[in-house]
Amino acid sequence: MRALVQRVSRAAVRVDGETVGAIGAGILVLLGVTHDDDEAVCDRLADKVAALRIFADDEGRMNEALGAEREVLVVSQFTLYGDTRKGRRPSWSAAAPPAVARAAVAEVVAALRRRGAPVEEGKFGADMRVVSSNDGPFTVLVET
Repeated sequence: MRALVQRVSRAAVRVDGETVGAIGAGILVLLGVTHDDDEAVCDRLADKVAALRIFADDEGRMNEALGAEREVLVVSQFTLYGDTRKGRRPSWSAAAPPAVARAAVAEVVAALRRRGAPVEEGKFGADMRVVSSNDGPFTVLVET
C-alpha cells in the first residue's frame, strides 16, 4: 500500500460538478492499493499517516501529528502503482483489482476514523477532480 500524503490548507473532490468531499487544514491522502494489501496493512498505514509529525508546534518545529482538529481527505489513486520502467505506457499490473482496492480504501478510512481523525472521502472509481492547496509545499510518500 502506498499513500502520497500532502499537507494542505484546504482540499476538495468533485464528481460530476458536485463536491463529494472537502476539508480545511489537514492532509490529502492519495491512496494506492496493491494485490496483497489486507486489513493489517490498512491498519499499519492508517497508524503511520495519523502519527506523521508534519505540523508545526508552538516553536515552529514539525513535531505535531494530525490530532482531532485537523482533517483528512482520502482519495483512491490506483495510478500510484503505475510502472513506467518499460515503454511509454504505464503498466497497472501491480494495482489491486477494484473489489480489493475498494475494501482496502474503506478499511483505511475506518482505521483513521478510529484514531479520531475527521475523514472525508472521494468517490471510488469515479472520474474525480481533486483541488488542493499544498501547505509548504509538503508531500511525502508513505509505504507499508
